[in-house]
Amino acid sequence: MSAKPQPPPEPQQNHLLAALSPEVQSRLFPYLELVPLPLRALLYESKRPMRHVYFPTDSIVSLQYVMENGASTAISVVGNEGLLGITLFLGGESTPSRSVVQSAGYAYRLPRLRVKEEFNRHGQLLMLMLRYTQALITQVSQTAVCNRHHSIDQQLCRWLLLSMDRLSHNHLTMTQEFISHMLGVRREGVTQAASKLQQQGVISYQRGLIKVLDRAKLETLSCECYAVVKKETDLLLDYIPQRQVIKDPEVIPVAAL
Repeated sequence: MSAKPQPPPEPQQNHLLAALSPEVQSRLFPYLELVPLPLRALLYESKRPMRHVYFPTDSIVSLQYVMENGASTAISVVGNEGLLGITLFLGGESTPSRSVVQSAGYAYRLPRLRVKEEFNRHGQLLMLMLRYTQALITQVSQTAVCNRHHSIDQQLCRWLLLSMDRLSHNHLTMTQEFISHMLGVRREGVTQAASKLQQQGVISYQRGLIKVLDRAKLETLSCECYAVVKKETDLLLDYIPQRQVIKDPEVIPVAAL
């Protein structure tokens, strides 16, 4: 018997959109367009014009900085807590980083003209976007510190926790090679770090599917960088509902299959 198709996500599954007043929603929602975000899809390319702002609902997008030799490192992750495209309301038209989908799902996108019109009303959207930008700056800054001072093991724990905070389940589908690109480290380092976590019963990893089995221990093994980002995010983005930690790692939601 085939699985029942899942209904498309609603705009309110993005917590920032859900936090807007009905008046603001009535001005923006008619212009929202639901778009699928397949794994590894590029939303923004470095130095290319940006035409939309994206509000993820059940996907995660990684912002990466790309070096001249093609090497890249993730500087932040964005999910249903926020948006992609802050450059557009900060006065720019492009960004030096690129945005890559690291967990497939959906997002609603809004033309940049509509975003700027609402932002220039100097109302609720402006305040929410500025607070979100501050939270994102904290994440980028802490990532730079973490990449410089902490081990690959700790970086992997931090990255897994940030990803789990942006999902309604505890499963990530991606290869170790993809993770190494996210962290900007050698694949062998990721393989060793993932093996240690698996041996300790913190995660299971098989055929590109990572399951977090013991979140509490994962937080213990992470460096302080995750806690710093989490605390600042909770403080600034008080519209985010309390997340429920998945208790049964064997239950895989249909949407994750």
